[in-house]
Amino acid sequence: MNQDAFLTLIERLHSGLTGSEVLFSNFSGEISDFVRLNRNRIRQAGHVQSANLALTLIDGTRQMEGRCELSGEFRTDLSRTRHLLTRLRERLADLPDDPYLQYSTEPSASTRRVGESSPPAAEVIAHLIQAAGGLDLVGIWASGDISIGLASSLGHRHWHQSQSFNLDWSCYLETDKAVKASLGGLQWNAAELNRRLEMQRHGLRVMAQPARTIEPGRYRAYLAPAAVNELMHMLSWGGFDLRNHRTYQTPLLRLVRGERQFAPQITLHEEFERGLTAGFTAEGFVKPATVTLLNNGKFGQCLVDARSGLEYGEPVNAAGDTPEALALAAGDMPLTEVLARLHTGLFIGNLWYCNWSDANDCRVTGMTRFGTYWVENGEIVCPIKVMRFDDSLYHLLGDRLEALTSERELMLSAETYDGRATDSALLPGLLVSGITLAL
Repeated sequence: MNQDAFLTLIERLHSGLTGSEVLFSNFSGEISDFVRLNRNRIRQAGHVQSANLALTLIDGTRQMEGRCELSGEFRTDLSRTRHLLTRLRERLADLPDDPYLQYSTEPSASTRRVGESSPPAAEVIAHLIQAAGGLDLVGIWASGDISIGLASSLGHRHWHQSQSFNLDWSCYLETDKAVKASLGGLQWNAAELNRRLEMQRHGLRVMAQPARTIEPGRYRAYLAPAAVNELMHMLSWGGFDLRNHRTYQTPLLRLVRGERQFAPQITLHEEFERGLTAGFTAEGFVKPATVTLLNNGKFGQCLVDARSGLEYGEPVNAAGDTPEALALAAGDMPLTEVLARLHTGLFIGNLWYCNWSDANDCRVTGMTRFGTYWVENGEIVCPIKVMRFDDSLYHLLGDRLEALTSERELMLSAETYDGRATDSALLPGLLVSGITLAL
């Protein structure tokens, strides 16, 4: 379903509203190609075309929501959505008032299209299989078009469409020895894929060396962007939503109170104008281009969705309570200098199974995995056996932070539950004077 078909359908629905009823209609659809690979061979290939419409019927301070699938045939879809609207109206009469119901009453409109069509999946996968010849590669390719639309009986008319791709894969040596990588974005770059595969080949040659067992303790370390992404996920877990702040449940409480702070290099934004997510909320609010979450090591703003905004009297600036398009400011350390600046310590390619070990101190625990190496005199020497780390982000992003890379990596979410995800993160790597390994 395209934008015109969506709006035509909605206009017909609006003509059936009665009295003081208000209707918000949210469309989500995708046309995607998926390819799963195992042992550098195609395991499964598929094409998905889906379209869904969520209706929210409001009368006074009561609301009722429902969803149905769309077929693309106008008469069938009009019949389905009218039937859904009737059922919502029947149930709405029995619902209590919603004390935190809030929606935009000011009409607004926008149309935005981002990204470029990537080459056909068959062409990309053929290139991948050839370039990864001899590797035990397992992964998934996803690409195509994602559309999000909003229309309301109050006059809201928004449409967001993005073309993107995401390749998430690992190359295995044996058992649990593997090197993981991902490549996603709005413009396909075969040369970048070749570069990352070559880096994996080098990593696998290192992985073939006997793994070193190191004692628990604190080690100088470089955390690659994929590892940083795991730390950002932890910060996003209650770190920025308004309700957690107002109920004193945020892991960043000491930062907000001024008792702790991150390093001055740490500036974190929610960049709606860059990301794949729509620039509007389901309730009709227009998101700002940027929300500053952390500014020069200090707390900036909370993310405020419609319900929290009404409850706590703050303006809406987000669709939910977790970031969708994170961007950590770059530093001044070129990637080419990382090993030399690290000198001796750990090169951590990724982290795994992260969780809070002490949320009050912003302390995270997790496992090293997927390409963690011992470095001596600026040279990668050997892999290390899997270790558990346990450390506070007030140290890793604070008093032990030495540098951030000047280059940043764009990482798209590989989640496909209920449709391809649109979350993304633009992140540098981090050089720290120490990370604590617990066991």
